[in-house]
Amino acid sequence: MRGKKLVRRLLAIVAGTVIATTLAGGYIPETGVQNTQVVYAAGRTVSFSSVTIQGSNVVANITCSSLPSSDDGKFYLFADEVYQDGCVGTVVATADRASSAQFVFPLNLNTAESNLSKKFIVAVKQGGSYAQVSNEHYITNPEAVATHSVGRNDHGIKGILPDQAKLGTNELSELGVQQAIYNMYLENLCGPTTNAAYETINYTYDGETYQFNGAIVHEYDSIVSQWNSLGIQVTMVILNTQNSTNAAAADLIHPDSQDGHECPGYAFNTANAQGTKHLKAIAAFLGERYSGTGHGNIDNWIVGNEVNARTEWYYLASSNLDVNVSSYVKAFRIFYNGLKSQNANVNVYNSIDQEWNRKSNPGSFLSKDYLDRFNYYIVREGNIDWDLSFHPYNAPLFDPYAWKGQAQYLSTSITTPYITMQNLNILVEYMHRSEMLAPDGSCRRISLAELGYTSEFGEEYQNASIVYAFLMATSYPEVDSFMLFRQTDNAHEMESHLALGLNNVDGSHKSSYYVYAALGTSNQQQYVDQVSATIGTDVTSLVVNRTFLTRGGWFLND
Repeated sequence: MRGKKLVRRLLAIVAGTVIATTLAGGYIPETGVQNTQVVYAAGRTVSFSSVTIQGSNVVANITCSSLPSSDDGKFYLFADEVYQDGCVGTVVATADRASSAQFVFPLNLNTAESNLSKKFIVAVKQGGSYAQVSNEHYITNPEAVATHSVGRNDHGIKGILPDQAKLGTNELSELGVQQAIYNMYLENLCGPTTNAAYETINYTYDGETYQFNGAIVHEYDSIVSQWNSLGIQVTMVILNTQNSTNAAAADLIHPDSQDGHECPGYAFNTANAQGTKHLKAIAAFLGERYSGTGHGNIDNWIVGNEVNARTEWYYLASSNLDVNVSSYVKAFRIFYNGLKSQNANVNVYNSIDQEWNRKSNPGSFLSKDYLDRFNYYIVREGNIDWDLSFHPYNAPLFDPYAWKGQAQYLSTSITTPYITMQNLNILVEYMHRSEMLAPDGSCRRISLAELGYTSEFGEEYQNASIVYAFLMATSYPEVDSFMLFRQTDNAHEMESHLALGLNNVDGSHKSSYYVYAALGTSNQQQYVDQVSATIGTDVTSLVVNRTFLTRGGWFLND
């Protein structure tokens, strides 16, 4: 939840077999393949074992549960763009039909024929037509060609969303934060410069040249470099917003997101060639620029914000879960491959909210359902090292008691309506399930990229919530960031009792400012003791013992 739409969410809380198909034929666009019809086989008996970059080539290995019939005894490997389906791309390799086979073909990196972000399918000829006999599969090791890899700045999870108005102060140093999270708006980034003092940046990728706004890029360069100089690790959230005055970014918005629905975030355009090419170029540009090339280093990238919140943060007109997730996965693959092909050491995260099994808005998807479907598509099409960005706010958002939530919203079961810091163990244990693990068998990294607590009902409760949440986060080795939202109160959010900042609107410090500054230091214990007195029990014991406390209503002692 980033900005004013957070209030809308708040108010809502309060109140295997493929049927054979024949397509009319002719010349298949953009492929050079002449065909009269394309046939989809009645069963996909071919499976990819791997698709990996090896040197300047791509090597794809397949196995067969049973050999599909074939006119000529050959397998054909098609490379499709993400918006294409079936045997409509380019045949990049062939192999003799056998129970196992290997295809070797050029990667063609940074050319018009680049295969870096293509999806691959296996086909045979049956009755003179191509029949698809495998599922789709992507390259899974784009980091193999990274030439700008730099060491990560992993040294602690304590983070914050900085206040732009305070970038010139020393508050981040006073707070002792080790991480900062920031938003990157693609609509501002793309196109010619808006300030004559900064030249337009021309960037050539896959044979085409794209423009980036030199003034906006300079702003990001300055901010990222400043935080790097303070020893702060940077996480950047890539947001796809819409500005009707910037034609250079119009192709980034998915066609099915352009029905007039107002939203601070729209689905990335993976539906056509223009949008897909532009996204690839952006991913490569960002990966190169912020990876040891003199403009600051960004270690972590989050693709979109709370993408399960369809009508609020990642809008696509369809209310079908599969349609939405498959579209997002395509965009995620583009950014993952583009960023990792520049810097092998970056982490790339998806983003979901805390609404695990309860919707506050009927237009959204449950975050558990979205996570499950996301992982399904990733594993099916080539497992990669994606990571999870999660927002464990209280339920409701303005509930001031992080250590004792309302029983109607929280439980210790997998069926819990919400996951907050109290029952974060549910998420952590879920990510340890075998089907959710990273390719190397480890648990994926979990970034608590956004959470915050209101001081509206007493600063002592904000303090207690922050201390409890931070201690809980540091107790999980799977958690790699704790991003407090926010440094300074937002007046609009405060209209709905969301005084989430460490500073008041006028910039003066709340007591939580000093509490957060002490966390992770030798001064931490005095505030732990204060918080324990506030809540009437030892907060450290609550965390260590995973004590689960709930109440019946709005008041602490209900």
